Amino acid sequence: MALLDLLNSIGWDRLLAMGSLVLVGACLQGVSGLGFAMFASPLAALWFPELVPGPMLVLSCPLALMTGMRDRRSIEWPMARLALVGRVVGTGVAAVSLTLLSAQTLSVLFAVLILSGVGLSLSGWRVMPTLRNTTIAGLASGVMGTITSVGAPPFAIAMQHMPADRLRGTFGAIFFIGSAVSIAALTAVGRMGAHEFLISLILMPWMLAGFLVSGLLKGRVPAARVRALLLGMAGLGALGILARVLTGH
Repeated sequence: MALLDLLNSIGWDRLLAMGSLVLVGACLQGVSGLGFAMFASPLAALWFPELVPGPMLVLSCPLALMTGMRDRRSIEWPMARLALVGRVVGTGVAAVSLTLLSAQTLSVLFAVLILSGVGLSLSGWRVMPTLRNTTIAGLASGVMGTITSVGAPPFAIAMQHMPADRLRGTFGAIFFIGSAVSIAALTAVGRMGAHEFLISLILMPWMLAGFLVSGLLKGRVPAARVRALLLGMAGLGALGILARVLTGH
């Protein structure tokens, strides 16, 4: 009954719009290894604020698992482990920061840093996916992902030159565990409850449909286009965060 009541309160037209956004984001992630939160979360924050950050993280968790499993033979486990160490530490920093500092201030800071990184990458600055850079990216991702649900931009910059299959597999492993940790942190500080989990359940079929569509496309995108897609989505995610702060959502 609670599920039906929630469906009626959302409205079928609004549900269709939410589902379409989730479907496109899931398809992007299935093709490149990330993109769900970077594409969908900023737009959701503007149009469907009830989806950010909790439901977006819940949807991204099984999506990351499926993406990682599909390219599991290409996962760079040493890199993934260090990224997860950074992600867990960053999530803890975010949980503390949410009780001490303004989430808007932190969001603006990270968005500006990401836009700077994208600009430098486009100008020829070559960031290599070293273990140190991956750990730093994990730390930044943990903070950003827990506060805004957009935790992928640091990895998009740090790992932009990796082959597409290694990107998808490694990102999948990182974001599956990292999203689960962020969900636990949000629940612990009272930012995630039954209402948010129900919304996630309603939108889960749309996420699954987007992932299935991505299977038809993932082998047809050249590596150079994957890099351009990563940087473009990183910039989009950062601009979306800034737009959300400026509009007061």
